[in-house]
Formats: sequence, C-alpha cells, structure tokens
Amino acid sequence: MSSISARVSGLFASHFFGVGLFLPFFPVVLGFRGLDATEIGLVLGIGTIARIGASPILSNLSDRTGQRRLSILIYSLAAAAFIALYFLPFGLVFLSIAVVGYMVMNAPVVPLSDAYALDVQRNTGADYARMRLWGSAGFVVASIVGGTLASEGTSWLLVVAVGLASLATGAVAMSLPRQKRGAKPTDADLADADRGTPFRSVWFWPLLVVLGLYQASHSAFYGFGTIYWQAMDVPDFAIGVLWATGVAAEIALFTIAGKLAQRFDPPIFLLAAGAAATVRWLLFPFAGTLPAMAALQTLHGLSFGAAHLGAVAILARVVPSRWAGTGQGLLATSVGIQMAIGLSISGALYELNPDWPFYLMSMVAAIGTLATLVMTPMLRRRMG
Repeated sequence: MSSISARVSGLFASHFFGVGLFLPFFPVVLGFRGLDATEIGLVLGIGTIARIGASPILSNLSDRTGQRRLSILIYSLAAAAFIALYFLPFGLVFLSIAVVGYMVMNAPVVPLSDAYALDVQRNTGADYARMRLWGSAGFVVASIVGGTLASEGTSWLLVVAVGLASLATGAVAMSLPRQKRGAKPTDADLADADRGTPFRSVWFWPLLVVLGLYQASHSAFYGFGTIYWQAMDVPDFAIGVLWATGVAAEIALFTIAGKLAQRFDPPIFLLAAGAAATVRWLLFPFAGTLPAMAALQTLHGLSFGAAHLGAVAILARVVPSRWAGTGQGLLATSVGIQMAIGLSISGALYELNPDWPFYLMSMVAAIGTLATLVMTPMLRRRMG
C-alpha cells in the first residue's frame, strides 16, 4: 500500500470509528444525562434533518474553495468542539446544540473523503475500495469498544473517544498531500465549470433517487433488525455476530472490488446489489435458524457494498472532479431523505406485522433494480 493510499485509509478508519461510537451508543449516553425517549428522538431527529441539508451545502462550499483536506480539518475540529459541549453542566438546549452541531459538521466529511479518495484513484491508480474498507473496519472496532464503554460509569469516556476520533480525522486529513488544482478559479471559471456539471440536467435527479433507493432498502433492517431477532429469542451475542457477519462480507467485497471493476462497469455493481437486496429482504422473515440468518447477512456485501461502490463510481464519472464533493454530498442527502422515509413507513408497518417492512424493502430494491436496467444505456453514454 502506497503512502498516500495508507493515509486515505487512515482517514476513513478514524472517521468511521467515531461514527461507529456515535450512532449506536449516543442515544444511550443521552439517556444517562436524563433525557427521556421522546427528547432523545427529538434531538436525533433534528440532527438528522440538519445533517441531510448540510451535506451538499458544506461539500459545495469546499468544492468552490478547492480545499478538501483543509475543509475536512475545519469540519472535524468543529465537530469535536460541538461534542465537547456535552460536558457543560447545562440542560437539554446545550445537549441539543452539542449533538446537532456534531452531526452537521460530520455530514460533509464522508462525501469529501470519497471525493479525495476518488481523485487519488484517478491520479495514482490506487484502489478506492481497498481504502474505503478501512472505514468499515473502523466501524466494527468502534462497535466493540463502544459496547464496553456504554455504561453509566464510563459513558463520558465514550464521548471523549468520539471527540478524539474527530480530531484524529482532521489530523490525518492535513497529513495528505495538497490536491493539484492549478490556480485559484475566478468567478468566470466557476461559472463555466457549473455549466459543465450535470446538476442542471433533468436526468441527474432521477439518477440520484435511484442510487438512494439501494441504501434506503436497508432502512427496515437498520431500524428493526435487532428488535426482530430479539423477538425470535436470538441471543444478544449472536445478534452481534450476525451484524459483524454483514460488515465482514462488505469488507471482503471491498478487498476484491478493484479486480471486479476491471471486468464489470458500475451499473453491473448496482444490478448485483439490487438482486441481492431483493432476495435478502424477501427471505429475511423466513430465516428461522442462525445459519440461515448468517447466510442472508453475507448478502450485505452486495446489497450495501456493491451499491455503494457502483453509486460512487457512477458519480465519479458523470460529475467533474472539481465538483465531486458536491456530487457525493447530494448522494448522501438522497440516501438520508429516503432512509428517513423508509424508517417512518417501516415503523408503522412493523406495528401491524413485523414481516411486512422487509417485504416492502424487497419491493423497493426490485424497483431500484428495474429502474437501473432502464437507465443503464443512458448511464453508459454519460460515463463514456
């Protein structure tokens, strides 16, 4: 692994380590501070809406300055500063500012990291997937560490670790070489570049919706998968192993994705992801044994991993490099909006019948697959 690809891998690992601590365990931490379930849901809901809106705006601001690594540093430092507000002896308002501010400042880090990594792949031939897999590994490690810290007596250490992960992300970003972009663009240059982007094209926005559908098809699982398994009396340790199995499959795909990309173009990755997700969620309610559950979890490598790689690669080819952060930020917003909708609908369906949300997700994946089939000829022309 070259020096620059190793540092980009470290960038993903440090950031996703913090995310792996925050997402699963911070609701528990807020509970230790005295917030009830309604207040926790309100704070995280506001943060999610703010994050969805902030991602393309902050990513575009970075693209306009041409300073991606500096932007990652600034956003990471701001995220650490916001999470530090947790320790101030105030009530709900300051806790809300801490959480929402952290989520907003974190929002553009992944799109900008993806954009930087794709530039490294374009310029040096490094394998994006092999760099990105370290983010998945960081998330797994954080899940283990967070589980040991998510008790009332050590929850403050978890908050500190989240802040330190943000600081580490900024430090790694500044260790990266400056991207070669030439002279600072003038307003006229930016206007010309704007006309060369697909953002004003009619076909681009349906594409974003379709790319977001693949990740949104996981919303029922993310929201209710653990609860579903607990209702089937699956032991908590086994549930943890099942989640780890999915991430391991994702890492395995990322390891070989570079070679696969030499034979298959990005739409094929999406079609494979859609087929895997359709089967995975259709059969999910029928998996009554641990081996069957684990077998379906291995499809996560395709349903999530192939969908992510295909979407990122398509945007890398249809969006000019200068605006890559904006393109990836818009993708994150599309995923976030559809994921929120999916969670809301899945919650209502789960109350009626716990199996129904997964059947719906199978339909969503099938719709995304069919839409991709229809769009593939156009996509290949645009990518060419």
